[in-house]
Amino acid sequence: MLRQHSGHWQTGALERPLGRGINFQIFVGSVAPLLDALEKAQWPLFRECHDAWYRIAGEERGNRQFLVQDPDGYLLRFAQDLGKR
Repeated sequence: MLRQHSGHWQTGALERPLGRGINFQIFVGSVAPLLDALEKAQWPLFRECHDAWYRIAGEERGNRQFLVQDPDGYLLRFAQDLGKR
């Protein structure tokens, strides 16, 4: 998904190379085991786990998601499908 820059997830100045403006979304069956492993490793979350709903073609689809920054500075968004409402 391509998005227009909003600044909400900016981890540093957008200087070349522009990899700091990238986030990768990875769908998993459950985010809970990942959150447990990150907590045990004392790895900080960039954005806490939350439920997000997106309107797509007249319906809402939900994700339970969080963001973590990897050692190279890339944002990884792990998401669990919550279905439709």
